[in-house]
Amino acid sequence: MAVPLVLLMVVLTGCQAVGGVDVGKAMANGASIKSGESRQSMNINIEPAKEFATEKDLEMIELINSISLDIDQAKMKDAKTASIKGTLSMEGTKLPFHVSMNESQLVIDLDGAQKPLYMSLDTFQDAQALPMVDTKALEKQLEEISPKLFSFVLKHLSNPKNISVTPVQESVNGEALSLSKLHLEVSGEEMLAMVKPFLTSISKDEQGLKDLIGDLYDVFYPVLEAVNEVEGGGDDTLNSIVPESKDEAVASLYAIIKVGLDSMLVNYDQELNNLLNETPEFKTVFGTNTKLKLDFYLDSKLDIRKQNFELKVALPASEDLPVNSVTVSGDSEQWNIGGTVAVDEVDVSGGVMDLMKDDITPGQMLRNFDSNSLAYQLLKDEAGITSKSVVLFPDDEYAGAITVKNTTFVPLRYVSEELDAEVKWTKGSNQIVVIDDITGDEIVLTVGSKKATVAGKEVTMVESAYVGKDGKTYVPLRFMAESLGATVDKEQETGWIYIDRP
Repeated sequence: MAVPLVLLMVVLTGCQAVGGVDVGKAMANGASIKSGESRQSMNINIEPAKEFATEKDLEMIELINSISLDIDQAKMKDAKTASIKGTLSMEGTKLPFHVSMNESQLVIDLDGAQKPLYMSLDTFQDAQALPMVDTKALEKQLEEISPKLFSFVLKHLSNPKNISVTPVQESVNGEALSLSKLHLEVSGEEMLAMVKPFLTSISKDEQGLKDLIGDLYDVFYPVLEAVNEVEGGGDDTLNSIVPESKDEAVASLYAIIKVGLDSMLVNYDQELNNLLNETPEFKTVFGTNTKLKLDFYLDSKLDIRKQNFELKVALPASEDLPVNSVTVSGDSEQWNIGGTVAVDEVDVSGGVMDLMKDDITPGQMLRNFDSNSLAYQLLKDEAGITSKSVVLFPDDEYAGAITVKNTTFVPLRYVSEELDAEVKWTKGSNQIVVIDDITGDEIVLTVGSKKATVAGKEVTMVESAYVGKDGKTYVPLRFMAESLGATVDKEQETGWIYIDRP
């Protein structure tokens, strides 16, 4: 949470000193990746527009407003090694979690889980990597260019009107500290007004812009070469876009950016007024009711030790968006910055659920969690991982429906597997077992018989399952779908059949 806020702070504060405090250096310190420990919390509050909101809208808003995130202990050893322990709360129910990551893996342990969720970062990186790119060297270059980009942005920003620094005494992780409190308030109107001076300043900084383009060229041109090589474009394709010579590339790109900035600034005020008049909703979002309040507490090294924030965004309420505003607020404190940190790794000795495997079904995911846990509720009710829709077309030779004796039949295996069920059939036997992915219940039926069992209870189908001339086993559609927790609806005009599982 801290890094995005620091970057936002940079955009709003610029690099001018306030009360003897070098704001730019403080923000650069906050955005740099260091070892350390912290705790954080965040809340969301949506103000409904009651004149537009339906009862369902109000229920959803109430649900969102009940959500809060509390990170009790975050530990960062380096840029790739960290751990987080915290709690996600919703409607008074808490979901404790523990996350750990290193260079090769990400592991998430949620309360109520039998096994933690696992993701191999090596697999992901290998899938994304280009064979001719040295990824470690690229990462190092990106780390080196980030401060340069940061400094360039800082150089062209100015401070807002409402910003101040005062000495305070604060407690951080139980330790009393003498800190400098950097307070800032800015409205949406002020944010919008700061854009033009920022762009104007950049347009006048020829050398600074060229230096930045050159630094970016050094980092990304080799990547573009690798992409071009993989796609078989050849040198001419790339060089027609970006010259191979660095000097030519810098001159060419600078000219393009300079022309773009200057043309934008010539009619900036008029174009902005036109935009606000044509899209009056922007006047609300970037109006006086949109406000950001930030308190940063800095130590003598200009490291951020505590922070409080509140961002309220006013919205143009309507029937489509029955919301007056959204407010995000939170606080944090940091200690042991730059010190030796030992992360808390998630215990994987009992096995893991590998998220990189494609064959994990919704039922398998749900069965990994206690049905009374918040994680189970979020996955099933909020994320809707069990939701499935299947459409059958009457003319489809592979998966189409067939009507026999006024009963609609469908290929058993196709429909079952589309609903994530497992189909078992012993060769030489007429008995077929279908295992419901969500419930784990078995549906047992016999070709040529109307009798079947669902979860151990005997039922009678309207017609018997049979084997068609194509060798496929066909079963009454409504029986199969409803036994797997789905509903069936048929469009009379087209004959299309819709199977939906909530």
